[in-house]
Amino acid sequence: MTSPTPVVPGYLASYWEFILENLSQLIVATLEHIEIITISIALAVPIGVGLGILITFDERLATVVIWLAGVMMTIPSIAMFGLLIPFVGIGAEPVIVALVLYSQLPVIRNTYVGLTDIDPAALEAGRAMGMTRVQLLRQVQIPKALPVIMAGVRNSVVILIGIAAIGAFIGAGGLGTFIFDGIARANVPMIVVATIILSVLALAFDYAFKVSEQVFRLKNGEQIEPSRLTRLIQRVRA
Repeated sequence: MTSPTPVVPGYLASYWEFILENLSQLIVATLEHIEIITISIALAVPIGVGLGILITFDERLATVVIWLAGVMMTIPSIAMFGLLIPFVGIGAEPVIVALVLYSQLPVIRNTYVGLTDIDPAALEAGRAMGMTRVQLLRQVQIPKALPVIMAGVRNSVVILIGIAAIGAFIGAGGLGTFIFDGIARANVPMIVVATIILSVLALAFDYAFKVSEQVFRLKNGEQIEPSRLTRLIQRVRA
């Protein structure tokens, strides 16, 4: 028995038809996009957090590193891809490297701010207990800074999802392929559907990292209004 065909308003019929005809390709492109973002963030976060921790030991180094990360953000993505192609070739590799570079400013800056904005009383209490600077970093500063660090990662991810779409221009795949093909063919449904999926993907990633940020804030004893998923996670953990 065949399932009934959903009734679609006339002005949406072309979009629905495009989705039905290209569903498998859309799924593949979405998974490619997720893979690029996941790999980029998995590489970017340890680098950014490591640099953020390092520059807490020297204010002059902090100024230089944060300035360089800021300069990196000003380079247009197409130009960045072009600079990387001679070294890593065409495809997903230069896009991943570029995304790692673009994500550094929010991660480094938030790590530095989170680690240096700790309540001095907490640090003094740790020193009174005989903690070394490394022990203070591991047991006091990093746990307290995790929500701020996560906020930086959250900002990076949303930015990178959009930049990754441009990577289709150099053969990286992902949802950007549909957008560029749609522009070349003047195919409005192709552009709109891919853009909507891209937006939903950005919202999903943003919400996931928002929940992570809230979990860390609650763990630190902060008074916040948690989302439903955060409350569910807290109940499961309890």
